[in-house]
Amino acid sequence: MEYRTLGRTGLRVSAVALGCEGFANKTSEEVRADFDHAIEQGVNFLDLYASAPDLRSAIGAALRGRRERMVIQGHLCSVWEEGQYLRSRDLEKCRAAFDDLIARLGTDYVEIGMIHYVDSDADLSAVLEGPVLQYARQLRAEGRIRHIGLSSHNPTVALRAAESGAIDVLMFSVNPCYDLLPPSDDVETLWSDASYANDLHDIDPERQRLYEFCAREGVGIDVMKAYGGGDLLSDANSPFGRPLTPVQCIEYALTRPAVAAVMVGCRSRAELEAALAWCSATPDERDYARALAGLERFSWEGHCMYCGHCAPCTAGIDIASVNKFYNLTADGAPIPETVREHYRSLAHHASECVACGRCETNCPFGVGIIDHMRRAAQRFGY
Repeated sequence: MEYRTLGRTGLRVSAVALGCEGFANKTSEEVRADFDHAIEQGVNFLDLYASAPDLRSAIGAALRGRRERMVIQGHLCSVWEEGQYLRSRDLEKCRAAFDDLIARLGTDYVEIGMIHYVDSDADLSAVLEGPVLQYARQLRAEGRIRHIGLSSHNPTVALRAAESGAIDVLMFSVNPCYDLLPPSDDVETLWSDASYANDLHDIDPERQRLYEFCAREGVGIDVMKAYGGGDLLSDANSPFGRPLTPVQCIEYALTRPAVAAVMVGCRSRAELEAALAWCSATPDERDYARALAGLERFSWEGHCMYCGHCAPCTAGIDIASVNKFYNLTADGAPIPETVREHYRSLAHHASECVACGRCETNCPFGVGIIDHMRRAAQRFGY
């Protein structure tokens, strides 16, 4: 298992993590067995938005005696009412739901208190300016949560939340088809056939800005919907007309700036194994570029996808990392010290490029890599 630092929280989390909705309708014994296996494989991070009492209790039982081995991301504003899940901004309902969460989990705190499902500007304003954020800060002051997070599917809203300075962690939907789409406060557009009816080119600029801002400012991202609700794994349902594997979807998400972990919803042991296969996958098995290159209606021409096809570099430069660090520098602004240190720690730097062109021949997306190296060398000074 690979472990990554979740932004400025400092938490070290497993790159493959558990989205726990897949455990619904399982017995407590089945949930315990799945947790046993996941923990044995190195998983130490889970997300629990579901408010079903039986599920929360089953997960609490599975964690009994080993709470300290798991980083828990629990959601605020996810409540159980009249036998079903409900998102609520009613503070009293939110208080009761959070008290129920930690009681059923058998703990007195969670590492991340995730403000649940904020997709519109109006809702974000209500959260940031109203009692929900005040409550989250109260929980943090009391030690019942250690860090504040927010989940969203809308990059404009997510960026505004990150820029507010109020959150340390963002839970965001990341996969190559969603990344093509412009912002919307209607989550249904992400999987609507109509959204993919026309040609789409390159990652949406607002999504790119979100990832890069979070990377610069230390807002850690953990990913939901890496498989696009399963559509990306299916010949029939993938907008691309060809499937990706779970390993390719996980790799794509983990190569986005600021992403530390992918929350994988697994309904069966086979699905859990398919996700954990990322840990031991070969570079060829992780290669998502082969599934994205050469599509008729969708393209990323000229955009570095951090896929690594440019390697090996004649001069030994890690080209994908150089491009990523260069993209994290804003024009005209001082280079963030963390970005400068990451660049400095590379074994070889952009100035060492000999312009042989081998990387450009290898790139499936037509990136002008030699020019990118020249600009990176100018920006960093070497």
